[in-house]
Amino acid sequence: MSYFACSKGQLYAEGVALADIAAQHGTPAYVYSKKALSEHFLAYQVALAGTSNLICYAVKANSNLAVLKVLADLGAGFDIVSAGELQRVIAAGGDTGKTVFSGVGKNAEEIEYALKVGIHCFNVESESELEVIQRIAARLDTKAAVSLRVNPDVDAQSHPYISTGLKENKFGIDIDTAFGVYQHAAELSHIDIIGVDCHIGSQLTEISPFLEALELTLALVDKLANAGINVKHLDLGGGLGVRYKDECPPPIGDYIRAVLDKLNDRGLTLILEPGRSITANAGVLLTRVEHIKNNGDKNFAVVDAAMNDMIRPALYDAWLNIEPLRPNENAPEKIYDVVGPVCETGDFLGKQRALAIMPGDILCVHSAGAYGFTMSSNYNSRPRPPEIMVDGSNMHLIRERETIERLMHGEHLLPEPE
Repeated sequence: MSYFACSKGQLYAEGVALADIAAQHGTPAYVYSKKALSEHFLAYQVALAGTSNLICYAVKANSNLAVLKVLADLGAGFDIVSAGELQRVIAAGGDTGKTVFSGVGKNAEEIEYALKVGIHCFNVESESELEVIQRIAARLDTKAAVSLRVNPDVDAQSHPYISTGLKENKFGIDIDTAFGVYQHAAELSHIDIIGVDCHIGSQLTEISPFLEALELTLALVDKLANAGINVKHLDLGGGLGVRYKDECPPPIGDYIRAVLDKLNDRGLTLILEPGRSITANAGVLLTRVEHIKNNGDKNFAVVDAAMNDMIRPALYDAWLNIEPLRPNENAPEKIYDVVGPVCETGDFLGKQRALAIMPGDILCVHSAGAYGFTMSSNYNSRPRPPEIMVDGSNMHLIRERETIERLMHGEHLLPEPE
């Protein structure tokens, strides 16, 4: 189902014309659908009904406070990878007791903060990290709940930058050595082992890699149980893909049923960490055509959004659907590369797109709700766009557009020589 669809000759977000949003808030601008966010999350809840589960939304996908609040109100837990994300969860009213702390590089200050606010557990990624957690928990005279993130060496068959389950990746502990690390953890005075974690990558469009990783992880769970180390939960991470162009990811319900069949009534709580599948198709990026340019055989639509606003096409060669908000009957259809104003050849939002457009037209870049704003930057001293949430027939500004003055705040000139 699309929450950004054509009605009355133009594109709408729920009950609001995207052209009205652009007129009020300018471009570039991110626009999110509250209904889409809610229904995408609820699809997981419905599929897991009647089971012991915890759905921890991956904050890195889209960390806007209003987005987090929508999900917190629906009962979501959260998957974080930094103290900053943890502070966002708390500010949005999220439950720290339903928050898991992932990430390969947690520092001592982040670990201490997480222990003090009472997170659900740490997903530990190395023996070194385990020792730091033990030391800090001992100093605080508390027990730190942990699961070990195991790396099963399963190919997620996705882009190499978002594949995380191979031995060559930096993430997790080799599943062949994880048993020994668990034995060591069981001997530590201030460590409470509560689970096993496995996350093999992002944008998976087949169920089979998940099930292969799950089988290997369950074999470890059984081996641990035989050694007297009984875990309470299995965290299968996130990674379920979405449709950008012609991908056919499995329905959430099919994926969940296949996983539950493998768990086979083991009494384990299932933790999932979805991100992209909740937010990607709940958001779009609006951008205005500034110039039409022809270089011989090549046509360029130069727009006011750039790689600093949406880096996925440049970084991952990602394909995002691009269309005008309204048909332009005065413009002939041509094949364009849609490019931004940043001084990089890699600054593009789409290549070889058939568009009938003129300067001043506004384009909608679809599937921009995940890893869009959160990966944005101020390259070329460009202020980041605003974010707007649509709720039925209402639009709400949930992040103001940055200003140049704000970008320079905190910078200082050298003193004049005496």
